[in-house]
Amino acid sequence: MQELALLFDMDGVIAHTNPYHSKAFEAFFDRHNISYSLPEFEEHMYGKHNSYIMSHFFKRPITGEELLQLEEEKEGLFREIYANHIQDLPGYISFLSQAKQQGIKTGVATSAPRANMDLIIDGLDIRNMMESFMSSENVIKHKPDPEVYLKSAAILNIPTNRCIVFEDSFSGISAAINANMKVVGVLSSHHKNELPPCDLYISDYSELQLTSVLNLID
Repeated sequence: MQELALLFDMDGVIAHTNPYHSKAFEAFFDRHNISYSLPEFEEHMYGKHNSYIMSHFFKRPITGEELLQLEEEKEGLFREIYANHIQDLPGYISFLSQAKQQGIKTGVATSAPRANMDLIIDGLDIRNMMESFMSSENVIKHKPDPEVYLKSAAILNIPTNRCIVFEDSFSGISAAINANMKVVGVLSSHHKNELPPCDLYISDYSELQLTSVLNLID
């Protein structure tokens, strides 16, 4: 078998963190007297970078030092809330173990800050099962731009057409498609009809066969 890579977004793909991000944003927005609704979270939060989220909810551009400070505040709330609830999406660690036993290269490619990634990767004890770690600090352009996936492929030295991405959001799936990669849509946060077309769909990893994923390329 030729070498290939599996690339995983993190929130909603490795761990079902979105409910905890919602709780963190609720506390954050309440603190800043910003109005919000749960449907707004679904449309303007999941899979989006903090610069977009902050600008949308504050209803003005949030950039530079102000963005860094607000992002640090909100993500600190998230880590505080989520730290005692870290859990993989059903079947994920078992699926990842199977991939590693087959010698498949793997990486995480998230729009989240590195501190969030470290919390989850180390909380699940899977750092030794990945060869590439990409977070928001590692890119200039965020999803749906393909930069994070193109850089991941370069780090792993795998051609883009030999990479399979696992994503749960519209912007993330678009980034993978823009990178010329196969995409497995993880339906943890959205329905099929809310996402761009994927090559395969899963609810979680509990019944996913590795061969079904590999067949997307081989």
